Amino acid sequence: MAQEIELKFIVNSDSVETLRQHLHTLTDEHVAPSQLLNIYYETPDNWLRGHDMGLRIRGFDGKYEMTMKIAGRVIGGLHQRPEYNIPLEKAELDLARFPAEVWPDGTLPADLQAQTHPLFSTDFWREKWLVNVGDSRIEIGLDLGEVKAGEFAEPICELELELLNGDPADILTLARQLVTLSGLRQGSLSKAARGYHLAQGNAPRETRPTPVLQPAAKASVEQGFAAALELALSQWQYHEELWIRGNNRAKDDVLRAIALLRHTLVLFGGIVPRKASAHLRDLLTQAEATIASAVSAETAVWTTPSAMAKLVLTDWLVSNGWRTFLDEKAQAKFADSFKRFADVHLSRSAAELKKTFAQPLGDSYRDQLPRLARDIDSALLLAGFYDRALAIEWLENWQGLYHAIETRQIIEIEHFRNTAINQPPFWLHSGKR
Repeated sequence: MAQEIELKFIVNSDSVETLRQHLHTLTDEHVAPSQLLNIYYETPDNWLRGHDMGLRIRGFDGKYEMTMKIAGRVIGGLHQRPEYNIPLEKAELDLARFPAEVWPDGTLPADLQAQTHPLFSTDFWREKWLVNVGDSRIEIGLDLGEVKAGEFAEPICELELELLNGDPADILTLARQLVTLSGLRQGSLSKAARGYHLAQGNAPRETRPTPVLQPAAKASVEQGFAAALELALSQWQYHEELWIRGNNRAKDDVLRAIALLRHTLVLFGGIVPRKASAHLRDLLTQAEATIASAVSAETAVWTTPSAMAKLVLTDWLVSNGWRTFLDEKAQAKFADSFKRFADVHLSRSAAELKKTFAQPLGDSYRDQLPRLARDIDSALLLAGFYDRALAIEWLENWQGLYHAIETRQIIEIEHFRNTAINQPPFWLHSGKR
């Protein structure tokens, strides 16, 4: 087993030559482009995908390799996951050659070999540069080609930084240098993820509302904080992908994701001091301004402010960059129960909402939209410990009020206001439900 650690960027096709010339200035260790053909496999019932497993055979220069990638962690475009590589004499699956630890139950399912068939392919040329950064050895790969499933295909134009040995922080150091060039954005969708989507019919990707954060059962406050930031970053990257693919409505969702990031920093601001996030907040401000004023996705997502903000956030998450700013009191608070933190702050948000909307506001409702949005975001980040149906119902009434105010539906405003302020809490409130 190997531990794959790599950072992926999508490259603007107009920037490829400029990027290539820059990479030549970093090192003399250059490997000319070579063709890689990858065939990805799946069962009719998506058994592998359902177990967070990816299976492929790669062909290169007359040699073949069978690879199984299993569940790992993806933050932004940084992928950290175990993989198993088996050399093959010919391009035919031989699942029995994987070690037992690959399989969820410790043994190869009896009919899996027979059920597994090609699903999609990636065919691309990879040009490589090998660089030393800090104490690390990093391979930079520029991939140009296409991913194809049946009648559907889309281009591959990517840059991958793979840690061959050393410290993952060095990948992020190199990346910060590279994103000062325009034409790069962190890619959360891997080649495989795009292939699976094509194989399923290439349906248009739809915008998605921010889900209720589902933390681990006994998560600490720090784990809840990190999970909230990861959720917001995921929403940002997902909707940026939609925006660049032509869904102009997704621009508003990108801005909402950035607002969720900002609110997360405020929500946990009693523990994480402002100086810890000062640089990140400055970058978010620059990215937000660039995106808000952009006339098209092309003029926003390939820019340095947007790329740098996501990269610094990724670095912050991977390195737990806030920890060096915490005193002993803050460290103790971060080690405490996230559920207890959620109960306290849900009660505060609810009290603020009830006070604000206790009476009809006439022409002043729109003035309260920013406050309402922040309290809705608080509930989305904190409600995951409780009955999902109750939490969603509570949220939907406040979200309905927000929508009614935004669209100036007077009758609906009063309906949702009355319903929302009279809802019982679904969380532990003053020691009771």
